Amino acid sequence: MSFLTYRGRPWKLFRTLTSIGSDADNDIVVDERGVAPTHAHIRIEDGQFILVALDPKARPVYVDGRSIKRQPLSHQSELRLGEALIQFSLWDEKTTLEQEGVSGSAGDELRAYRRLATFSLRLGERLTVDAMLEALMDEVIALTGADKGFLLMMRDGHRDVRTARNLNRETMAATLNQMSDSIIAQVIATREPIIVSDALNDTQFNASASVMQLQLLSVMCAPLLFKGELLGLIYVGNNNIVSQFEPRSLELLTVFASQAALLLEHALRFEALKADNVQLRCALDAHRFGLLIGACDAMREVYRRIDKIAPTDVNVLLRGATGTGKELAAREIHLRSGRKDAPFVAINCAAIPESLMESELFGHRRGAFSGAIENKLGCFQAANGGTLFLDEIGEMAPSLQVKLLRAIQEKVVRPVGDTKSVPVDIRVVAATHVNLEEAIKTGRFREDLYYRLNVISLELPALRERDEDVVLIARFLLKKYAKELGRPIRGFTKEAIIALRKHAWPGNIRELENRLKKAIVLADTDELSPADLDLHGELVVDRILPLAEAKEAFQRRYIDQVLLLNNGNRTQTAKDLGVDPRTVFRHLASTRDDVGEGD
Repeated sequence: MSFLTYRGRPWKLFRTLTSIGSDADNDIVVDERGVAPTHAHIRIEDGQFILVALDPKARPVYVDGRSIKRQPLSHQSELRLGEALIQFSLWDEKTTLEQEGVSGSAGDELRAYRRLATFSLRLGERLTVDAMLEALMDEVIALTGADKGFLLMMRDGHRDVRTARNLNRETMAATLNQMSDSIIAQVIATREPIIVSDALNDTQFNASASVMQLQLLSVMCAPLLFKGELLGLIYVGNNNIVSQFEPRSLELLTVFASQAALLLEHALRFEALKADNVQLRCALDAHRFGLLIGACDAMREVYRRIDKIAPTDVNVLLRGATGTGKELAAREIHLRSGRKDAPFVAINCAAIPESLMESELFGHRRGAFSGAIENKLGCFQAANGGTLFLDEIGEMAPSLQVKLLRAIQEKVVRPVGDTKSVPVDIRVVAATHVNLEEAIKTGRFREDLYYRLNVISLELPALRERDEDVVLIARFLLKKYAKELGRPIRGFTKEAIIALRKHAWPGNIRELENRLKKAIVLADTDELSPADLDLHGELVVDRILPLAEAKEAFQRRYIDQVLLLNNGNRTQTAKDLGVDPRTVFRHLASTRDDVGEGD
């Protein structure tokens, strides 16, 4: 039979709906300050007991310390209505065990495991790892008869108090000074749980200064082990009673410790992921220019030119291999111009058939050709007041180049099938991966159009020329696509980072995106390896430099690489490289100075 316990009196729950409040007409009358006439209901729905807060003007209803409006109840949930504390029980543990013929220590143990099972079911109700750890420590204290409990976390050889609770289920302001150093040291050394029945008279620990100072009596301590790694400790004590803890208590503590180890491992991984995200955001903030990411010399030159080009209204020709980010550069020019609040319209001249391209550019009137069932605005009119981005302009048919030239020169367009010209006010940014000068020589591109488009030229470097940026871009894209694809991939192995730097990237950023998407979908672990990326780490020499310049460039890249492998730890990087830490600090300072010049 399920019931509520209020002021020591049990109230059995056998109705579909049980009312609780200060009014005498309620099924359960709670005469306490802050309790409304009818404060809440408990309903039985689909085999669950559901607590529902009724009066929005009354004080909030709390379940296990959390304000609720509607909440399924678990065994031994604690309810707070106003200043009234009520305990909910799914079953009477004592009666149930007696009916099952279980008593004594066996009954105590069964009750303990039932509490563990109930706690495991409640994990899904908790919002944070810290809240789950606090709930776990509350269960440990209640089961063992301790008056306080601590969960310690090991981090880089140091001990930190992660959770500290007392028998009133309250968080304590705790420090390591409240525990025995010698007992903790033994558990760390042996990785075995320990029970001390009377620490003040224990021959092994009574000489310890911490035991004498704290007047410790009953103590238990168990390691938190996950896959052989010591993550921390659970430490519970009672300073009022000797021999409070029995071997059976230590067994139960060890069971709860295994549960705590899983929670702590989850917490550590989550915190590491948060730290990686913060580090990535900081790196991106320091190495990005709006939509563009990178801090190599070639990209800083691109940023400098965009800063000068964008405020003007001149046409721009972007050059670079496929996948180098020409459209992103075009958008950045638009966003930094006086046209930023007007449309940015992009059209790929290589992706649209020649028969449709004129209509796409200039629009058409209904009936102009078969299938033209309504008027259509072309890209020129759609971009009026803003920027028109003509991608792969080198692929445009010569017959259309004449009409494009006229539209740019005269700033008017004539829709297909119309007799009137329409004025337009646009800025043209074009892009190509082909050599337009050679195309002019062979007659594939008009020279007069070339000069109209190429008022200012901007070259986007290939990814193989941006080796300092490859890993930064890869991490940014990994985070983006892992979230989009719903895959828990959190980073790269050290070998993958090296392979990313060594690959030639003939397909540039587009190739990097494709390799990452495939790897994210097919990877079996949460870190991508060279095999996941189909990279074999071959070294590529893409251009010849003077030896002194090559040495300097290699040294800078190598220091950056070791810094990445050490997660930015400058002292460890200096140690690995066998140099004075000031060498690494000077390298970072010079990098920051270079980045600052490009902003």
